[in-house]
Amino acid sequence: MSASTAVASPPACHALPAPPVLRRRGAAVGSSPALLLGGAILLWGANWPVMKLGLGHVSPLWFSALRFATGAACLFAWQAARGAVRRPRGADLPVIASIGLLQMMLFTALGAVAMTHLPAGRSAILSYTTPIWVVPVAVLVFGERISRTQWAGIGLAALGVLILFSPHAIDWRDGAVLGAHAMLLAASAAWAACILHLRYGRSAASAVELAPWQMLLAAAVLLPLARAVEGPFTGDGTATFWACLIFVGPLATAFGFCAVNAASRRVPASRMSTLMLAVPVTGLAIAAATLHEAPGPDLILGALAIVLGIAASAVPSRLTLPNRTKARL
Repeated sequence: MSASTAVASPPACHALPAPPVLRRRGAAVGSSPALLLGGAILLWGANWPVMKLGLGHVSPLWFSALRFATGAACLFAWQAARGAVRRPRGADLPVIASIGLLQMMLFTALGAVAMTHLPAGRSAILSYTTPIWVVPVAVLVFGERISRTQWAGIGLAALGVLILFSPHAIDWRDGAVLGAHAMLLAASAAWAACILHLRYGRSAASAVELAPWQMLLAAAVLLPLARAVEGPFTGDGTATFWACLIFVGPLATAFGFCAVNAASRRVPASRMSTLMLAVPVTGLAIAAATLHEAPGPDLILGALAIVLGIAASAVPSRLTLPNRTKARL
C-alpha cells in the first residue's frame, strides 16, 4: 500500500512524497526509470490481491503492523549498509507523523479491515479516489484555482464512486459491506489529508531518509492496537502467511517505495500521477486472474469513470495562484 506519487500524487503500499524532478520537462524516460516504475506498479497492483490472500491467514491489524515493521527493518538495514541512516530533525517530525499515521497506519489499517468484507479489486479502485477530497479542499481552504478540465475530472471520479455505491452494485441492507465501502473512502480521505500537508509543508530531509522512520511509527502504533483489538498474534505461520508477509513488507512496501522514489527523480510529476493510475487497474486485473474475482458491469463502469476522472484531474492547471507552494508529489 502505500506512497504519494500515486494520485495527483500514496500511501501503504501506496506512494510517499517524491524528490523534485531532476530532469527537464519533456525529456524522455530512460530504460532504468521505466523498469523501476513498471516494477513498482506491478508490485503495488499485486499488493491488493496478495493482502486479500494473506488476510485468510492473519487478522487485518496484525497484518498491517507486520507489513510496516518488516518494511522499516529492510529500509533501516539498507541505509545502514550504505552508511546513510539519518536521524530526523524537529522540522521532519510533522511529515513523519503525517505519512506514518495517515498514509501508512490509518490508510492501510482501514483498507485491510475493509478487504475482509470486499473483493481486492473493488478495494484497490476505491482507495485511489483521493483527488475527490484533495481538489475541493485545495480550492476552498487554500485558495487554489483549477481548470474546468480538473473540475470535470473530479466530477467524473465522483460519478464512478456513486456507481460503485449504487443499490444495484451493493446490498445497502448489509451493514458490513456498506461500512467496508465507507472505510475505503475514509482511507482515501486520510491519504488526501497527507497529500495536502505535503503540498503546503516542508521537510529538510528526503523521502528516502524519512521512509523507515515513518514505517517505524506506523508499526509502533499498529502493534499495540492489534494486540488490544484482535488479541494475541493471529498469524498461522503457514508458508502462505510468510510468503504474503514477505511480499507486502520487504517487496511492496520497502522496495516498491524506493523504486518509485528513484523513478520520480527523472519523470515529471504530472506524468507520474497519470502513470500511477495503472496501480488500481493492475490490482483489479490480477485479482480477477488469481482470485477469480469476476468484475461486474458496475465495477467496470465505476472503475473506468474513476480512473479517467483522476487522469483528468492530474492535468496541470495554468490557473494556480503564483504564490502557491508546488506539490512535492
